Amino acid sequence: MRVILKVTDLCKTFTLHRLNQRKIIGCQNINFTVQQGQFIGITGKSGAGKTTVLKCIYRTYLPSSGSIVFNSALQGEIDLAQSDVQQIITVRRQEIGYIAQFLRVLPQMTALDLVVETLLAKGDHQEQAVQQARAMLRHFQIPAKLWDAYPHTFSGGEKLRLNLAQAMIKRPRLLLLDEPTAALDEQSKAPVQEMIIELKKSGTTMVGIFHDLAFMKDVVDSNYQISQGCFKEVGIA
Repeated sequence: MRVILKVTDLCKTFTLHRLNQRKIIGCQNINFTVQQGQFIGITGKSGAGKTTVLKCIYRTYLPSSGSIVFNSALQGEIDLAQSDVQQIITVRRQEIGYIAQFLRVLPQMTALDLVVETLLAKGDHQEQAVQQARAMLRHFQIPAKLWDAYPHTFSGGEKLRLNLAQAMIKRPRLLLLDEPTAALDEQSKAPVQEMIIELKKSGTTMVGIFHDLAFMKDVVDSNYQISQGCFKEVGIA
């Protein structure tokens, strides 16, 4: 199988300028490899560094040291820790998705527009994008009456399901998930699991943070626990 992501000696420190340049370790000595179609789960206590790892991969955070080699279908192997801004923008638009716990969207963009725009940015045609977006919104149980509404009026669960729809519709080469079921009831989790399994079968590689261990064990292939900023592989209970 092809390696899609290889993280080597990743470290991220934060400098607190207001506290005499005090440094805090977000994560350190992070090493793991993910093959195409695999799903790596990350567990650990709040504040352990889980989200820091994901944000370094997505390059929301610039790593302090180490490498994050991504096997891009368009650009070959690139080190996301060293890539320039334009390269990161391109690879995000075309190949890497990120599902955060919180929805951030322009205030005058409807739910349907948000999902359609994701496909248009990839180069899909308008009519095809609209049809696919409607199907994805239905899959995630977002009522049709909300498609033309503004997401800031949605409940927490509706916002998360919209986040999932937006990120998963482009079927990215690499998908990063930060607590994808955090605000969902049991009924709403089923479509998430179905789509994760479908994406895995089609070759999408995933790295996700979980507190919901029961959900996680049914979808991940390996589980890494992070403690005091460091990684270790553990079994799936």
